[in-house]
Amino acid sequence: MAHRSEAGGAEDEADYVVVGAGSAGCVLAARLSESGRHKVVLLEAGSKDSSPWIHIPLGYGKLFNDPKVNWLYATEPQPELEGRVVKQPRGKVLGGSSSINGLVYIRGQHEDFDLWRQQGCTGWSFADVLPYFRRAEDQMRGADDFHGSGGPLAVSDRTEPHPLCDAFIEACAEGELPRNEDFNGARQEGAGYYQMTARRGRRCSTAVGYLKPARSRANLRVITEAHATKVLFEGRRAVGVEYRRGGETRRVTARREVILSGGAINSPQLLQLSGIGSADLLGRHGIPVVAERRDVGEAFQDHLQVRVVLRCTQPITLNDDMASLLGQARIGLRYLLQRKGPLTVCAGYAGAFFRTDERLATPDVQVHFLTFSTDRMGDSLHAFPGFTASTCQLRPESRGSVRITSADPLAAPAIDPNYLGTELDRRTNVEGIKRLRHYLSMPAMQPFIVKEEIPGAETRTDDEILAYVRQAGTTIYHPSCSCRMGGDPESVVDERLRVRGVEGLRVADGSIMPSVVSGNTNAAIIMIGEKAADMILAEAR
Repeated sequence: MAHRSEAGGAEDEADYVVVGAGSAGCVLAARLSESGRHKVVLLEAGSKDSSPWIHIPLGYGKLFNDPKVNWLYATEPQPELEGRVVKQPRGKVLGGSSSINGLVYIRGQHEDFDLWRQQGCTGWSFADVLPYFRRAEDQMRGADDFHGSGGPLAVSDRTEPHPLCDAFIEACAEGELPRNEDFNGARQEGAGYYQMTARRGRRCSTAVGYLKPARSRANLRVITEAHATKVLFEGRRAVGVEYRRGGETRRVTARREVILSGGAINSPQLLQLSGIGSADLLGRHGIPVVAERRDVGEAFQDHLQVRVVLRCTQPITLNDDMASLLGQARIGLRYLLQRKGPLTVCAGYAGAFFRTDERLATPDVQVHFLTFSTDRMGDSLHAFPGFTASTCQLRPESRGSVRITSADPLAAPAIDPNYLGTELDRRTNVEGIKRLRHYLSMPAMQPFIVKEEIPGAETRTDDEILAYVRQAGTTIYHPSCSCRMGGDPESVVDERLRVRGVEGLRVADGSIMPSVVSGNTNAAIIMIGEKAADMILAEAR
């Protein structure tokens, strides 16, 4: 007897089964169901995106430790970070991490995608992927050679400037880093304000932009609180997905394909649980091998973030705004009446991309500039007027892994980003802090700085800075590459995102990146969803 979905339809069969309603999964569900010709089932382990904090841009700070919308993953102890365990928040809700992220809209560098093409990923050069970025985008500035309008994903400017951000951008110019009005245009290098995935002061996740308009389609079923436990095979062909919901084990059959969009942690985990991975790893957990793919879960990358906290001379930071009930009331009222103020700010109010070595062709460090300060993201703000500038190495050499620790699908995998695993990564992080301090020392910033609070003026030498990086470095939430795409036979998926060694199974999410893009990853993952949908539909004709 077929189970019933939330919409009341039969839950046992579809043309396409998409696992994970995140940044790429919502795109796939919307695009694959668009024509009405194909029946699509979308499985999401989390619940509906009903929390008000999801839809308020600055509300992401309330979601770091919320198990209702967050997997609350953590890494293995990191040897190069003094054995620390680093939190790895991932969205467990409609919209996935696009519902809990910092909303910064950055695509990466043109050269990132050209490198993918050179690594054997035919059809993934910048010229190839630009149409998908443009198709996704509803750019508030209008369409041009690099941008689109009328797409599902709202991309907007800041609601208003801030004197600290203006000073930072001017200080970078004084330090010979040019202003840049569009980090997603002709070039990335420079300093400026970030754009964000929001519309009129509200977050535009893929659940809002893509899935919500598609929910009324009769050929699309969205099943929440459905934890996928296994891809089902007949021989080497994927024929469906087993999942748990409400204490029951259920199945949905895929007549055409199963597409995994669980992200860089959950997709390799589900492949391994389903018998696709290293035979040694699967054997240790008693999982029969369907296809030995040793690179499943390997080559994992993430961006490391290192924060510098400054004490401000003026009470103009969010720390000051939030210090009293009256200040909090003012912020709330401005948001409700005008859709302006601190609640509309993303996780990078302003920022910069720069090169730590002038011999480099493109920037290798990104700065996120924020008008508040805290010891850790998600913690209480500092009691003093403070602001933050963080560095992020854009192209780490370090590679890690994601590996199951049990045959139990509810057990979290072992996540090892291998932060600072190479000498280049250690050197770049040190040089990044030194270059950031150079910009912060420029005349335009001086009226606003009492002192550097963290790590402080006593941290000066390269060895001292590296020690601070080890003590304080943390994720900037860009896990990727754990089901890497490539032209080589060892890659997990081919250039059409088909899992090698089996049939009827693809992966389409941030895990397929051959190398992490130079910047925030959400825009590129949405592009991956758009391009994957095109490829799947082309093969369905």
